[in-house]
Amino acid sequence: MPNIPAKANRKWKPCFSKVLYQERNLVERFFSKLKHFRRVATRYDKLAEHFLAMVQLASIRLWLRAYESTA
Repeated sequence: MPNIPAKANRKWKPCFSKVLYQERNLVERFFSKLKHFRRVATRYDKLAEHFLAMVQLASIRLWLRAYESTA
């Protein structure tokens, strides 16, 4: 079920969790950063194992870059 805030003028407002929305935002920003790696975005690797390995390497690189800026 999506967790998107309703418009202000809507009469019936579905359930909305601010915490879930923030976590969703983090995940979407991560995938956006991950797609900056050309090899991941275009899926050069034919085998799923190789693609997963590249996604893991890119994720580690992003994590290290974020960790380096806070340390």
